[in-house]
Amino acid sequence: MKVLLTNDDGIHSRGLMALYTALRERGHTVNVVAPMEQQSGVGHSLTVFDPLRAVRFSQPGFQGMGLYGTPTDCVKLALSTLVENRPDLVMSGINAGANVGPDILYSGTVGAATEACHEDLPSMAISDDEEDPVDILAKARHAVALAESLNWKEIPTRRVINVNYPKGLLSSSKGVRVCPQTTAVWKNSYLERQDPRGGRYWWLVGSIPPETINAGSDKDLLNRGYVTVTPLCFNFTDETGLAILGRASIPEPK
Repeated sequence: MKVLLTNDDGIHSRGLMALYTALRERGHTVNVVAPMEQQSGVGHSLTVFDPLRAVRFSQPGFQGMGLYGTPTDCVKLALSTLVENRPDLVMSGINAGANVGPDILYSGTVGAATEACHEDLPSMAISDDEEDPVDILAKARHAVALAESLNWKEIPTRRVINVNYPKGLLSSSKGVRVCPQTTAVWKNSYLERQDPRGGRYWWLVGSIPPETINAGSDKDLLNRGYVTVTPLCFNFTDETGLAILGRASIPEPK
């Protein structure tokens, strides 16, 4: 396969390097276009008021292009300009930290994969439920084997296959589960601090309350030690709301 590889943790991240190695071990052609800097939490954002600049990296065992931009920028510029041949698959990750439930709206990892699926390309977002991942190459090899095992022609277009690995060694996981995302959401607050000159600043903190997590969902199963696989689609139309509004007496403009 021809694979476009990106992420949101930056081109030097361990997760991206592990996926690159695992893909090359299996004989796949890999083009890397990834952010030069940490881009976690940028979602599906684009750079529109600044130019995009790229840096080529070539070192033993790795070649790729680092972009001063967002993960979505990386995919858009790669597909339009930087990569000569259209890829068969786009892989984004491996992210340091899970992307389950509401995380998909904030995640640059999922944002990059979403941009690929909008181009009708098979795409995967891969994450690990650890900020300092262990056994990362084994998880990368499993992600590549998963990508190879899927019949992508049977999967409808404009879908992202969202994969999350539990904490610890892959061999200690309880197995793989295909599951829905949780409907639980983050409960956040901000810690206020003061800089040496008396100025105020804030750090975002929060968690997903355990009692709100749906049984059998991605967050629940990941917490219990399973590898989770969740197909995502991005048609946000609310069919129930559409029917209700269709019956409403909405005033016409005068």
